[in-house]
Amino acid sequence: MRKFYLLPCWLLSAPLWAATPEFELVIRDHLFFPSTLEVPAGVKVRLMVDNQDETPEEFESYELNREKVIPGNSRTAIFIGPLKPGEYPFFGEFYPKTAQGRVIAK
Repeated sequence: MRKFYLLPCWLLSAPLWAATPEFELVIRDHLFFPSTLEVPAGVKVRLMVDNQDETPEEFESYELNREKVIPGNSRTAIFIGPLKPGEYPFFGEFYPKTAQGRVIAK
C-alpha cells in the first residue's frame, strides 16, 4: 500500500508565497497614499490596500484589469502583474475626482 505525504509538497510551495513582493497602498480622506507606486516589472506583486476611511472605496484600473471594493476601515490584498514596463493608472470608483494614482513598473 502506497502512502502519500502532502506536507512536504506544501512546505516546498511556502517559499513561493514568501517571494511575492508586497506594497502598501493607503486610502485616507478619499485619496491614495502614495499616489505613485513603483513596482518591479515582470513580477507578480501584492498590493495591500488599507482603507482608513469610514466609507468603502473601489480600487479600479482598466489597464491593470482589476476592480475591488474595499470596505471602510479594512484591508485587502490585490494581486497585479507580472507587468511590462510602463505606467498603469488606477482610481477610486466612488471618488474618482480625488482618489487617483498610478503604478509604475520598472
